[in-house]
Amino acid sequence: MAILTEEEFSKHVGTQFCADFGEQKINLTLAEVKPYTLDQIGDKNMERFSLFFEGPPDLLIPQQSVPLRHETMGEMEMFLVPIRGDANAFRYEAIFNYYK
Repeated sequence: MAILTEEEFSKHVGTQFCADFGEQKINLTLAEVKPYTLDQIGDKNMERFSLFFEGPPDLLIPQQSVPLRHETMGEMEMFLVPIRGDANAFRYEAIFNYYK
């Protein structure tokens, strides 16, 4: 199982994650990892960060849990929320918030 931490995901910015929708596979690029500072979360025992993925502009993934596969990190499932789209890409956010 993949280690789902801000530090681990930061190693893979710019790489592809394959979203699996049965027969349809969609490549998403991990565009950004945004950590939240201790001031923003208020608890040093919390792991809190957001991941931002970019996908093809002609296919919107609705808000839902999505099985993902990464060459190095392996398989995982994430709840993705579409946050914007334009002629170049749709952008999705996954928020992680848990106690260490």
